[in-house]
Amino acid sequence: MTTITEPHAPVSPTGHADATAATTATKTVTGALQADVDLEAYDEEQVRLMEERCILVDDQDVAYGEGSKKRCHLMSNIRQGLLHRAFSVFLFRPADGALLLQKRADEKITFPSMWTNTCCSHPLSTSLEREEKGEMGVRRAAIRKLPHELGVPEGALEEGDFTYLTKIHYLAPCDEDDEDGIWGEHEVDYILFATKDVSLDPNPNEVSDARYVTEKELRQMFEDKANLFTPWFKLICNHLLFPWWKLMLDRSAEQGLGRVDAKVLEDQREDGIRKLT
Repeated sequence: MTTITEPHAPVSPTGHADATAATTATKTVTGALQADVDLEAYDEEQVRLMEERCILVDDQDVAYGEGSKKRCHLMSNIRQGLLHRAFSVFLFRPADGALLLQKRADEKITFPSMWTNTCCSHPLSTSLEREEKGEMGVRRAAIRKLPHELGVPEGALEEGDFTYLTKIHYLAPCDEDDEDGIWGEHEVDYILFATKDVSLDPNPNEVSDARYVTEKELRQMFEDKANLFTPWFKLICNHLLFPWWKLMLDRSAEQGLGRVDAKVLEDQREDGIRKLT
């Protein structure tokens, strides 16, 4: 058994380091962590992004340190229990409630060429994106990543535009058929809904395609074996998405809003963490 010790000032509920005392946070995993892997064969920009600092958490989403995106996504480390914080945005068109999907670029190191939800990424280990009160850190991270991935104009979305619903805990290798595969995901993933009209200019290094789909069209996409989907998106669809989507459409119509509004789901918020497999 290996104990990872990462000295830092303790993080307060607001995500800011507590200056009143210094401490050492520890996290126990079941083996030695792999620190490096040869990335020479991968896209240069995607390799650079692998040095971003993710927030390490335990299975109760208690933050205790930070680690590179690369280290967090190595299956050798994931098998030892390494877990990090993430978010998944589901952006719907207000006019009809269609969901914006993206197809991950071929250049992506993890889960390339797969369809997924609007935007899925990680809050960084910064004071702004560590802030936990009101899920403020992941909201800010989503605002940062939507322009980067999809070219959504800066300032098009604000923290209050997102409706937080729940967190999921899941583990998924990039290649389910390869027990010795290098890459995977192990995340506590915050689910954020939003309804907003936005313009798109996808970053080709991140996104190879983007489209709005109805529930019927999404189900048809799943039936087409030529389409590949990220494992977290499949889990969220299988367990959570479709009932929430229908409820959002139904309530928006019942309330006579004249548009679809994710805010009608605010009473669906869950305080716990769902473990999905």
